[in-house]
Amino acid sequence: MTMKSSIETITSLQNPKVKEVTALQSSSSLRREKGLFVVEGRREVERCVESGFRLRSVFYCPALCRHFPIPSEEVRIFEVSEAVYGKMAYRGSTEGLLAVVCGSAQDRSLEALDRNGLGDNPLIVVVESVEKPGNLGAMLRTADASGVSAVLLCDPHTDLYNPNLIRASLGGVFTRNIAVCTSAEAIAWLKDRSISILTAQLQDSELYYDTDMTRPTALVFGTEAEGLSDIWRQAADAHIRIPMLGSIDSLNVSASMAVLCYEALRQRRTSDSLRNL
Repeated sequence: MTMKSSIETITSLQNPKVKEVTALQSSSSLRREKGLFVVEGRREVERCVESGFRLRSVFYCPALCRHFPIPSEEVRIFEVSEAVYGKMAYRGSTEGLLAVVCGSAQDRSLEALDRNGLGDNPLIVVVESVEKPGNLGAMLRTADASGVSAVLLCDPHTDLYNPNLIRASLGGVFTRNIAVCTSAEAIAWLKDRSISILTAQLQDSELYYDTDMTRPTALVFGTEAEGLSDIWRQAADAHIRIPMLGSIDSLNVSASMAVLCYEALRQRRTSDSLRNL
C-alpha cells in the first residue's frame, strides 16, 4: 500500500514517543494498563495486521528499512535515526521497523475459539504456567508449523505480548487461535467437547507413539521445573512420555511439544491415507 500519512522525524533520545516505546517493551503492567504493545520486524508487523490488529504508530529507520506497507491513513509514521531506533528496539536485527499496536483487537477467550471454529477433529495444545517467554514463543511457532487448531494458555506467568515471546514465535502469536484461561476452565471446556486429554509426564505414563492421537486430542504440557499440576493429572484420559535414553531426564518443553505435535500429525495423515484406500 502507498504511504499517504505525513511523516514526522525523531532524532532525540529524550523524545516522549521514544520513552513510551521503551517503557512498553520492558513493562507488562504498562502494556496491560494502556492496551498497547510493540512489534518489531516487517514480517511480524505484517502478520499482526493480517490478524486484525490495528497499528497506532509506526517507527522506521531509513538507513535500515527502505519501504513498508501502511494499512491505514490513521497510522502515525515516525522516521527515526539509527541511534533512536537502537534505543527503542528490543533486538537489533529487526529491519529498522517497529510498530505500537492496540492490543484489544483479538478476543482470547474460550468462547472465541468456538466462534472461530476448530474443525471436526481438532488438535489442541495446552500450556500450563510456562514462565519463559522464549519457550512459549517457540511453542507457538511449532503450533503454527504443525497446524495445531488452538493453543490454551492456562494460568500463564508471562503475557502474550512480551517482546521476547513475539520474537521467538516469529509472529505465531498472531497466526494461531489462542485462549487464555484457568486450568479448571480449560478442562471443563475440553471435556464438554469430548476432546481426549493427554498429559505429557514421566511418571505413570505410556510411550507417546503407542497412544492414539487420531481423534480430537489435547496435548498438555507443564513447566520444566514443576511439571503439571495434579488437576491435569487427574483429568487426563492418558499419561504419555517421550523416552529418555541419556543422563538428563527431560527435554525442553518446546522440544517435547514439537515431538508430540508431529507424532499426532503423522498418525492423522497415516489414518487418512488408510481410509482413502
